[in-house]
Amino acid sequence: MLERSPPPPSLRAALERIAEGMELVERTLRDQLASPQELIGTMGEHVLSSGGKRLRPALLFLAAELCGYTGPRRVQVAAAAELLHTASLLHDDVVDRAEVRRGRPSANAIWGNSRAVLVGDFCLARASVMVVEDGDPELLLIFADTIRLMAEGELLQLERSFDCSVTEAHYFVVIDRKSATLLSAACEAGAILGGVTRPERRRLAEFGREMGLAFQLRDDALDYSADEEVLGKQPHTDLREGKVTLPLLLTLKRCTSAEYDAVDAVLKAASSRVAELQLEGRLTPEAVIAPGDLELVLELVERHRGIADTNRRAEQHVARAAAAIAPFLDCPAKEALLAAADYAVDRAY
Repeated sequence: MLERSPPPPSLRAALERIAEGMELVERTLRDQLASPQELIGTMGEHVLSSGGKRLRPALLFLAAELCGYTGPRRVQVAAAAELLHTASLLHDDVVDRAEVRRGRPSANAIWGNSRAVLVGDFCLARASVMVVEDGDPELLLIFADTIRLMAEGELLQLERSFDCSVTEAHYFVVIDRKSATLLSAACEAGAILGGVTRPERRRLAEFGREMGLAFQLRDDALDYSADEEVLGKQPHTDLREGKVTLPLLLTLKRCTSAEYDAVDAVLKAASSRVAELQLEGRLTPEAVIAPGDLELVLELVERHRGIADTNRRAEQHVARAAAAIAPFLDCPAKEALLAAADYAVDRAY
């Protein structure tokens, strides 16, 4: 696993405040992966130990504390949120044909797609049971709706692979459902545990949503700008997988018609190449787009400020996240949430 730089002092202090509870979450995650089928525990441990940020459990803990709850229910619900995230990682790597996750071989690259899907299903089932065991129907509704939205987001993205005509509106629906919805659910779940009013719940859900959008925008910018050693995976994977993300969308809006046609031709050729390579059993990320075509697209994204303006948009969403929880009284939990939101756009990976 790659050596990663530590989070900034403000976020590190925030995480230290909840370290004891997060350790209980870690133990619960391992307990939930216990199964007579040893592969479940082995593959689950591979994903859980690969350097994930545990952002969703941390947000749930902090949101609950902001709303006055620091009791034991946080541990099980937070672990359920992380297991749901783990399931989505296993499934996404299969869908995206990913071979690397956080600097290590992805689970599907080691054990195959079929096993990765099934272990992802196991994690999804365990997360659902944990929420049922908690006994709060409102939490169950939020988790069920989150699973639906995440699946819809993945399908919406797949339907428009290698498609230059994707709109910003479509892109934001995709990242809202694929990425932001689980952060929003984690924050709202914390609010439910705290027993606050509906408007306060909505504010925390909005905080999580805006932070989730910022987080994904930063991810999409880093895919174009970070190198493999820092990123923990091969850069430019979104482009090779046919994902038209905001850096490219902004470029396509600003470039000349000739440049647009050139990018369109690159993506159409890549789409055809994927189909050919799949039939031949030789599909690899590097083979999808020719080096010269990749350089052409990267140069246009840089020239038309696709990366810089995606980062700027991410900062705007962080500002909206901060505004959403501004009415809450200032306290350490609020400061920690704001530090986490800032980290979403300040991080290098």
